[in-house]
Amino acid sequence: MSPDTIISIFLGIGLAASVGFRVFLPLFALSLSAYFGVWELNDNWQWIGSLTALVVFGVATLVEIFAYFIPWVDNVLDSMAVPLAAIAGTAVMVSTVVNLDPVVTWSLAIIAGGGTATAIKGANAVGRLTSSTTTGGIANPIVATIETGAAVAVSTASILVPPIAAILVIIILIFIFRIYRKLRPKK
Repeated sequence: MSPDTIISIFLGIGLAASVGFRVFLPLFALSLSAYFGVWELNDNWQWIGSLTALVVFGVATLVEIFAYFIPWVDNVLDSMAVPLAAIAGTAVMVSTVVNLDPVVTWSLAIIAGGGTATAIKGANAVGRLTSSTTTGGIANPIVATIETGAAVAVSTASILVPPIAAILVIIILIFIFRIYRKLRPKK
């Protein structure tokens, strides 16, 4: 595997993880980086770097970020965002991976991209629901701020230093797994 392929996989996994925090923010970041020529996308995905896509993803990002600051609306958004995260995680992965057979690319995108995004989005949805029920939604804006910050950090790391993003993803997934193990009923 070439170094370009490995870096593109790290980019895809990092952006897919970021999708788990905010669906549109990593797509906007990818669109912005493609528009300015920072990252080259696969041929069929060049449209992500268009001005139209940049504007649409930018508006969607702003709407999504602000909507998550409204208690209980954020829970409704989560119910829609979990399946969207799987799709968007797969899309960012398949759009960035280079020099692989299409079967390998799509398999990797579905498993690593969609799977990572879904795992993180699912954990966030459970955390927000817990926050809503235990605080009446008062703490939800704090949760939204942390998630948006994580999405910005992971997206930025993915685009600027993909190997660091891959390490961040591993740390995030370990953190989620440990919380899940603590919350799981004892046998």
